[in-house]
Amino acid sequence: MMRFVIGGAIGGILGFFYYRFVGCPTGGCPLTSNPYTSTLYGMVLGALIGGRIGS
Repeated sequence: MMRFVIGGAIGGILGFFYYRFVGCPTGGCPLTSNPYTSTLYGMVLGALIGGRIGS
């Protein structure tokens, strides 16, 4: 269970950093133009990958 939480936290941070430094300033990209969606998407992917690693 802890791997999901840690993976989600790391993924959320990376998702926000992706929005902040790479993102889509024009608003045409649905995932990277909004910090909430990119962070949530990063959290989901991080939890899935974190839960998969080590099992």
